[in-house]
Amino acid sequence: MEPIAECEIDLFADKLPSMDEIEKLCMFVHCSESSLLAFGEQVGENMSRTGQKASLATGIGLFILGRDGEAVQKLQKAKDCKEKFIYLAFALRRLGQFDEAIENLQNSLNCEADPLSIALEKAATYRCASNFDAAAKEIKKCSNFEKVSAEYHYQLARLQETQGLYEEAMDNYETALELSPNHQQALFHLAYRCDLSGDEDAAIDYYKQIASSSNVYISALLNLAVLYEDIGEFDKASRCVDKVLKFHPNHQRAILFKKDIESSKTMFYDEEKEKKKDRRVQILETPISDFELSVRSRNCLRKMNIVTLGDLLNITEVELLSYKNFGETSLREIKFILESKGLRLGIALEEKQLGLEESFDRGTAEGEDGQLLSKSMDDLQLSVRSRKCLQNLNIRTIGDLIRRTEAELLGVKNFGVTSLNEIKRTLGSIGLSLRRLD
Repeated sequence: MEPIAECEIDLFADKLPSMDEIEKLCMFVHCSESSLLAFGEQVGENMSRTGQKASLATGIGLFILGRDGEAVQKLQKAKDCKEKFIYLAFALRRLGQFDEAIENLQNSLNCEADPLSIALEKAATYRCASNFDAAAKEIKKCSNFEKVSAEYHYQLARLQETQGLYEEAMDNYETALELSPNHQQALFHLAYRCDLSGDEDAAIDYYKQIASSSNVYISALLNLAVLYEDIGEFDKASRCVDKVLKFHPNHQRAILFKKDIESSKTMFYDEEKEKKKDRRVQILETPISDFELSVRSRNCLRKMNIVTLGDLLNITEVELLSYKNFGETSLREIKFILESKGLRLGIALEEKQLGLEESFDRGTAEGEDGQLLSKSMDDLQLSVRSRKCLQNLNIRTIGDLIRRTEAELLGVKNFGVTSLNEIKRTLGSIGLSLRRLD
């Protein structure tokens, strides 16, 4: 389906649109570059207007455009009403001013804002501030809306996902969709979670549901393109990217991704070379499920996201034993499997430590940088595609990454210029770079 051709919602009309209408307007504005530019011009034309009513509309418009600092200044001049306080809270939340955001959400209740919506927005704000206990308390206040409100289950799932309770989160995303099948955010997060857990078929199905909607959901389309490319469906991947570029022709990530897909179509796959892959690498990639393990051991490893022998080399005995329900019997099972392959727990960590020490000797890591290099790759917030490629190289920390060259990364199947540029940009933002050969 094509995006909506026209939007009849006028933010600057005599009567302010409803909250639902403003949300629809926001979706329309972001469905294409042309809509965003046109709306930006409309907001610009109204910037000079004075008065509380004009300040409210202009402030909301600036928030829709992502100009949060300006939005706060305008909204503060508006007359007190639920719309003022709610959009002030939204803008302040994006600016990281969480206490002020909570205060404005509380103020909106005095202007007859919906208590359920405000409680859930408070929970979202506390979650963004990493105050998970406060977020849980707010959601608990809404527990009587269980199996009734899709947004309740969505916000509960977001909190659970942040806390690492992935299975519970997926259950609540699914409940949200049962109550509201077109809940786009629940669909996206469920698709993303399925992708990370290795259920690519389910992820593709959920992303396709989003892509078939009337709006261009850029992240969903690009993630879907990554999945299609991974399974060799290059034409489908191209169509996803083409849809993004049709409505966002200057989207840099999509432009680069398009080039990568075209290159993948002509990429030569050396099957014989793959067969000769280093034996050690093959062993490390062996799934844990291939071995006879007790139910308790298997469940514990699954919850710890340990799926291959290689994953076990990145964890110590102490860490395993500290996990709930993991005891000496399970430990002996694991050690027996590794010893049969000439491996042991924590060996990869030891190798990484040696690598870090070498980095220190070269003068590339001093003081606080040592802590930075030992951080997990998850801290870099990379795209799904980049993370998958790095996992294929067994790159688990920032220190592992900066010891690689551009050529090594580009040598991984389906790793292209888009991913390389993303990684270089991300490393550059923290003062690091990939290794260079003299």
